[in-house]
Amino acid sequence: MTAPSQALSTAVDYIKAPLIYKGKVRELYDLGEHFLIVVTDRISAFDYVLDPAVPDKGNVLNRLSAYWFEQTADIQVNHVVHTDVEKLGGLVTEPELLKNRIMVTRKAERIDIECVVRGYITGGGWRQYQQTSAINGIELPAGLRKNERFPAPIFTPAAKNDVGHDEDIPFEKMAEMVGAELAEELRDRSIKLYEYAHGYCAEHGIILADCKFEFGLIDGKVILIDEIFTPDSSRFWAEGNYALDIEIDSMDKWDRDSKPAPLPDSVVAETTSRYRDIYRRLTGVEL
Repeated sequence: MTAPSQALSTAVDYIKAPLIYKGKVRELYDLGEHFLIVVTDRISAFDYVLDPAVPDKGNVLNRLSAYWFEQTADIQVNHVVHTDVEKLGGLVTEPELLKNRIMVTRKAERIDIECVVRGYITGGGWRQYQQTSAINGIELPAGLRKNERFPAPIFTPAAKNDVGHDEDIPFEKMAEMVGAELAEELRDRSIKLYEYAHGYCAEHGIILADCKFEFGLIDGKVILIDEIFTPDSSRFWAEGNYALDIEIDSMDKWDRDSKPAPLPDSVVAETTSRYRDIYRRLTGVEL
């Protein structure tokens, strides 16, 4: 395994295009006809961007999204135009630094819904179930155990909120927000994507517990945007760690109630290792 590169907290000094949005991890630049997404090494937990940035995290996230977008292109049209930094020419002043971090995409009108699919009852879904016997208004049988697999995946949307937590909403509320026909289409597309990736991951010794998608519209047609099946948008478990009634060590993130002190070097190194490991296990490519 190669040594991690220096962490990149922002790309603003290396891009000759307007920065139009800075998320917790991604930065969005306007190229005119297209968007340029740069994935930094910033790491977030809930509403907090943690310090320091994690070397190679952005490389892994961008490569993994590109990989999954290609794998699922026959299932769902996505926004990717290309991921070749050389095609950007003088717009990027340090192409070697950004070569695995960029994605040029089509411009879509974002649908302000997080499309969440849960295959197992865990995390926030488990907490909802303990309190209400339901998740996002979906009534569930009594006696389910933490981490138990659902007979079929469930769709539990959230209203997008760029500041703070997204808001879990019932499907009926989503239908009111975007229209019943579009809500049903997004639900069906999300579940189909999850089922494909769950089967793929299972072949590689990984359980895809849950995930989220973002969609947009181009000329009235639904298109997949943002990222897909990365450790930032999905909950991955190593198959060997799976058990009921326990807190399973996720292969990606961890929960925080408040912003912690700067991360120790050992945690930063371990996080880099985890992101690289999941990339290797899913793609077969060593970084």
